[in-house]
Amino acid sequence: MIDEAAPDARGVSDRTPADRTVSRTVTVWDLPLRLWHWALAASVLAAWFTPTVYDSVHRIVGYTVLALLAFRLVWGVWGSRYSRFRMVGVRLRAAPGYLWNLRRGMTGRYIGLNPAGTLMLVALLLSLAVSAISGALSVTVTFFGVWWIEDTHVYASDAVMVLVVLHVVGVVLMGLLQRENLIRSMFTGRKRIRGHL
Repeated sequence: MIDEAAPDARGVSDRTPADRTVSRTVTVWDLPLRLWHWALAASVLAAWFTPTVYDSVHRIVGYTVLALLAFRLVWGVWGSRYSRFRMVGVRLRAAPGYLWNLRRGMTGRYIGLNPAGTLMLVALLLSLAVSAISGALSVTVTFFGVWWIEDTHVYASDAVMVLVVLHVVGVVLMGLLQRENLIRSMFTGRKRIRGHL
C-alpha cells in the first residue's frame, strides 16, 4: 500500500498497456540524507576494524559517528519530507503486523521507509548512540577503566554490527520481493512508484 501521495511532475513515466499502470520514479531520499547514510556506513565499518590496533583512528571515527547522529536528529526535524521523523511512531506501531505479513510475502508499497525499515532505523540509531557515547566516555579521565562503561561499549558495538547485517539482508530481500533495486535508490535518491491510469 502506498501510504503517502507521491509528488507528481518529477517522475519518468513508463506505461504498460496490458495492465494500464504507470511506473515512475520520485525523489525520496535527498542528497544530505544519502551522504549521511553512506558516511555513517563507512564510519561504522572503520570503527569495527580499528579498535586496539589504530586507537586514534577509532576515536576520530567514534566522534564522527556522534556528529553524524546529531546531524540526523536535526535533519529528522527540519529535513525534507521523507527525512523527517513524523511517521516514526505510526510505523513502529505497525511493525509487528508488517513483519508478520512478510512471512506470506505481503510487503505493501511505501514510498519512504516501511515499518520494518523504521524499526531498523530506530534500533540502529539507539545502538549507535549507546556505542558512541560509551566509547567517548571510556577515554575520559572520569570513566577510563570503568568496567561497565567498557562492557556497554563492547555490547552496543556488537549489537550495531548484528543490526547492520540484518539491515543489509533486509534491504536485499525486500528488493527481491518488490523487484526494485533499493541499494541503487540510496545512491540516486529515487524510488519507483506505481499507480493506475
